[in-house]
Amino acid sequence: MTAKKNITQTNTVTAIILAGGAGRRMNGQDKGLLLWQSKPLIAHIIDRLPKDVAQVLISCNRNIDHYQQYAATVCDDLPDYQGPLAGLYAALQTISTQQTLILPCDCPTPPRDLLDRLSRELTKHQGDICYAHDGKRGQYLFALLNTELKTHLAGYLRSGERSVNQWYKQLNCVRADFSDQTSAFRNINELSDFPSNEEI
Repeated sequence: MTAKKNITQTNTVTAIILAGGAGRRMNGQDKGLLLWQSKPLIAHIIDRLPKDVAQVLISCNRNIDHYQQYAATVCDDLPDYQGPLAGLYAALQTISTQQTLILPCDCPTPPRDLLDRLSRELTKHQGDICYAHDGKRGQYLFALLNTELKTHLAGYLRSGERSVNQWYKQLNCVRADFSDQTSAFRNINELSDFPSNEEI
């Protein structure tokens, strides 16, 4: 019997990097633009994306001119930094690909096979969304979802909810095992994590 093929092709996927945080633990600095190993976090993440994704978008709410040096941007213009789902929703309004890969801006070493593994599990279980699990916890902002979920997300945000995990629980959500790559999900959360905290 022929093995079931992965139906997701990279050229039907838009990658969205979520870079809209307030930087509260960074003294208000824009985390995605801080230097780590001599280049900004956003550049590390883009370098690890599949080269043939249909599009790369950065969802941000400040320093747009800087981010546009690395990829197209979309502005999360809701007030008071309402969280990653608000940034995701803003980006989903602008894309037409069947699926969307999301990543946060503060993890410079995401798995190189992130999309492949997420896609395989999403296809296998015919889910709405698939997120990474590092063997200890869910990495909810590393996920592949069907773009049509933007309608459902709009209703969720209108209800006043902001929790990523709680939104996932309303969907046909599956997870992909990355327990062999736990260190790939290291988040850079404090200024002390940076050899230099100079912003570009």
